[in-house]
Amino acid sequence: MINITYQLQVKGSLPDAKLVTYIQDYSDAMAIQKRPLILICPGGGYRYTSDRESESIALQFLAMGYHAAVLRYSCAPATYPTSLLELASAMLLIHENAEEWHVDAEKIVVQGCSAGGHLAACLGMFWDEDFLAEELELKEPDHEILRPAGMILCYPVITSGEFAHKGSFENLLGDRVEELSEKLSLEKQVSDKTPKAFIWHTFTDDSVPVENSLLLVSAMRKAGIPTEFHMYPVGGHGLALASRLTQTSDGRHVQEECTSWVGLAKTWLEHLFEE
Repeated sequence: MINITYQLQVKGSLPDAKLVTYIQDYSDAMAIQKRPLILICPGGGYRYTSDRESESIALQFLAMGYHAAVLRYSCAPATYPTSLLELASAMLLIHENAEEWHVDAEKIVVQGCSAGGHLAACLGMFWDEDFLAEELELKEPDHEILRPAGMILCYPVITSGEFAHKGSFENLLGDRVEELSEKLSLEKQVSDKTPKAFIWHTFTDDSVPVENSLLLVSAMRKAGIPTEFHMYPVGGHGLALASRLTQTSDGRHVQEECTSWVGLAKTWLEHLFEE
């Protein structure tokens, strides 16, 4: 396995911004030549990146046969668009090494939990915007390499409106909340360029209300973007795998009903890549 940590530094990055790769070894004894890659954005309210939503999730995707990488992006006091630029830089890094790592560069999916879901969805909404290309010195024909093949969003922060997780937007935008909150309310940014998505949330999430996902699903429906959505009847926020593998030291964040999301995402990915 190629398990390497790459420092990522863009304008505004904090010193600990990095990409950690989990690249499965290539063998000419195996039929698989190239594998899709899942690029993981842990949650943490744009205040930190959660350990519970990082390597443990990467290992699940490895077991499915995919490569994985975890982005430890800059959080507060870093503000928008630093973390988005880091995610875009991670995409570029993966593309640059795709041949060596045996990555199918047309099959890179972004995955994120909570605020990490917001970040992953930001790339899905804004991958073709000029400011990203300018910051990364990309020419117009190269914009496409920033586009994810799909998005897996777990209890994502989406809206800055009535059902907002205000702390995430305050950490992300700093003193520019009033200026940028409308743009970063992602249910308002869906277009025909937005990738397909797999989304799950719980009805009883009391931190990031399920309306965040419902608003996004409704916008995706209106735009004609195929979306799979699962709303579980019970479960708090920040469940990660929802099993004992990612439970906290006090035994919380275990919700048996929600553990099925991993298998459902596996099936969704298989159908996505069959097309």
